[in-house]
Amino acid sequence: MRVNVTVNGEQRRADDVWEGESLLFVLRERLGLPGSKNACEQGECGSCTVYLDGVPVCSCLVAAGQAQDREVRTVEGLAPAGGLDPVQEAFVEAGAVQCGFCTPGLVVAAHDLVERVPEPSDPEIREALAGNLCRCTGYEKILDAVRLAARKARR
Repeated sequence: MRVNVTVNGEQRRADDVWEGESLLFVLRERLGLPGSKNACEQGECGSCTVYLDGVPVCSCLVAAGQAQDREVRTVEGLAPAGGLDPVQEAFVEAGAVQCGFCTPGLVVAAHDLVERVPEPSDPEIREALAGNLCRCTGYEKILDAVRLAARKARR
């Protein structure tokens, strides 16, 4: 099957997609966008989080065909050309990146929160990131990064 999808503002096409193939596989292997990570393949870790029509989803749980004629925004699509999004900058500045495997999903989840809630409280941050697992950081630097990103976005 052929899947036509808008990815990061650009119309893209994936050919020879089989019915059970995930959006994550199409993004990484067929369209060359390795930012979203393949970790659990069960929607439990959040490493593969992308926007689908403006809503964060675990792309490992979305069948590729479900993305037909829809809009996907990946972690690669958050940044302006040649720069970083304020959330990405905040993760770097706060030292919230260790092995980096969870980072793309956390960045997308944090980006969504900061877009919706200009001054998120700590409980709101924790709730927004609840679907994302990190085995390296202990989360404190990640929380610092989201707080910093919210401050940057308000400027």
